[in-house]
Amino acid sequence: MADITQIMRFDDLASKNSPIHNLEGRIKLISTIFIILVCVVSKELFIPLMLELMLLIILKVANLSYVDSIKRLLMLLPFGGAIIIFQPFIQPGNIIWSYSWIHITDFGLNWAILLLVRLIVCLTAIIIYSSTTPLQEMASSFRKLKMPRDLAMILSIMVRFLFLFVDELAAIRKSQKSRNFNIHGNNTPYKWRVKQVGYTIGMMFLKAYEQGERVHKSMVSRGFSDASEMFNEKKSPEKSDYIFLISIIIFVILLEIIIFKYSGKLGYFGQNLSIN
Repeated sequence: MADITQIMRFDDLASKNSPIHNLEGRIKLISTIFIILVCVVSKELFIPLMLELMLLIILKVANLSYVDSIKRLLMLLPFGGAIIIFQPFIQPGNIIWSYSWIHITDFGLNWAILLLVRLIVCLTAIIIYSSTTPLQEMASSFRKLKMPRDLAMILSIMVRFLFLFVDELAAIRKSQKSRNFNIHGNNTPYKWRVKQVGYTIGMMFLKAYEQGERVHKSMVSRGFSDASEMFNEKKSPEKSDYIFLISIIIFVILLEIIIFKYSGKLGYFGQNLSIN
């Protein structure tokens, strides 16, 4: 059941004590969004590579495992990598390799490299944020940053009952295992195993619906209505939070100055690789 209980381990990991864990939730969220935006608009490799180096230092300060972080990165990488892998073959430019009707262009290859580095930096920033911020604090940070009330309420309720959903799924799988059902086993026909998994998913939908009804009735009995507001804990950023955010902004400004003045001396890393 390690695959479905990872979310609990991640929330325990996010509740540890370190200079990064102790930062105010909004500061971490704003910093993550800022890094992603800077990385996405950058046209040279120099800035994303320096941002990745900075994030690796933050990983060390947060006492996070490089091995576990890389594993999480590799799990997420295929979602964007599936698009990146085709870029050298479909973008126009000078052909640098050809076999039959398959061609790789220089513009396409440079664009794919830039996209890959951007994706790695963005995923690293998200991994650090999710590894140092508990789920409930994430929801609270979004609410404090003026997320629409209905969306904030849905997110908060989802976070509160996500662990209950994991417990229910774990109980179902434990019951199946006690009856010698193994989804990865080869002793039963594949179609039959898929059908049993389908039954499990259907059962989870029914349990989720029933639990939602019970929760709604319980909330209504306590005065919940469409005009209700979620509790928002008043917590102000401290001096260390502002120092962290300002340091990142200053670091990015210095990178932009280096690109502006010394892009020619950076070689390939200072070239504009964007096709836009």
